[in-house]
Amino acid sequence: MSAIAMIERLIAFDTTSALSNLALIDDVRALLKQHGIDSRLTYNDEKTKANLYATIGPKGAGGVVLSGHTDVVPVAGQKWTSDPFKVRRDGGRLYGRGTSDMKSFIAVALHLLPELVKKNLKTPIHFAFSYDEEVGCHGARTLIKDIVENLPKPRVVIVGEPTMMKLINQHKGAGSWTVHVHGLEGHSSGPERGVNANFYAVRLISEILRIQDELIAKADPKNGFQPPYPTFNIGMLKGGTAGNIIPNHCEFLLELRVLPGGATDPIIDRIKAFAANKLVPEMKKVFAGADIHIHKNGEIPPLSPWPNSPAEELIRLLTGLNEAGAVPYGTEAGLFQEGGMPTVIFGPGDIAQAHQADEFIDVSQVEACEAFMKKLFDWAEKN
Repeated sequence: MSAIAMIERLIAFDTTSALSNLALIDDVRALLKQHGIDSRLTYNDEKTKANLYATIGPKGAGGVVLSGHTDVVPVAGQKWTSDPFKVRRDGGRLYGRGTSDMKSFIAVALHLLPELVKKNLKTPIHFAFSYDEEVGCHGARTLIKDIVENLPKPRVVIVGEPTMMKLINQHKGAGSWTVHVHGLEGHSSGPERGVNANFYAVRLISEILRIQDELIAKADPKNGFQPPYPTFNIGMLKGGTAGNIIPNHCEFLLELRVLPGGATDPIIDRIKAFAANKLVPEMKKVFAGADIHIHKNGEIPPLSPWPNSPAEELIRLLTGLNEAGAVPYGTEAGLFQEGGMPTVIFGPGDIAQAHQADEFIDVSQVEACEAFMKKLFDWAEKN
């Protein structure tokens, strides 16, 4: 089976994060079994999703992890020109949900499995395929906990997110919060008798934008990141029930991405303080039950350069790359590093295509990834 055929096989599984990934995991597990490779699964609490971890070669400590997430973002509301779960080849591109982010990396590894199992490896190669990366890296936390507590520790982790086959050793950390603004409903003709939750949400967002401007002004443009400062996003905003009713509740999702070495808590504490000291007292003058609650949903740690990283050294050895870069998006790499494993990001495809309608990967990127993995497997046979 060619690499492209394997990409087609994986894309055909709708593993949108809201759905189960078990059908894909079962298919991969069966494929591994055909080649005499056992795999280990770790599940979510509901047992509707699973991570897969498999080792090819010796079972001792060390080895190289090829890490990829199996889930994809939704296609709802996007204008695709073809079925997102059926690969369409047009010239030198493969279109489909997950082609770039990031099933192609997994597919190349699985495509090369027949060659890999024939090698007398001195260094083990580990496959680590996770669930729910797109909604908070939940699967990776379970997977990494299992590795740290129960398995021989790998020496190198390569997270195959789309980097155009460039070496990345830094990414931002990211956190998510849900903000609930509780007001008091009433007839819109008497705004003084109610507490407009939408108005107070907007005022809080205005303060967030003011803080954003402050962070931009303090940024170091030479830090390697684009953009070179912590960033906010308001991903969802909803409030109110009718045009002539004062809304009694407004809710929005707040995201904050910070640079390595930075922390989200001091910034979020400023937002909480503004809400508690400025907005809530005004609200309670009208209605004692009014309030603002800011609930943390989760956080992904940043990836920082690892001194004398064996992961970086290996990529440089196999590719000749001399530079390592930084990316603004978050990945599972920071979690692997937090678990004590030297980690880099290095994979095919362009992050600019991720999460969009008509997501695609260039066939040349697939070929470059395949060439790299063949070099890696040859190295693992000799070292």
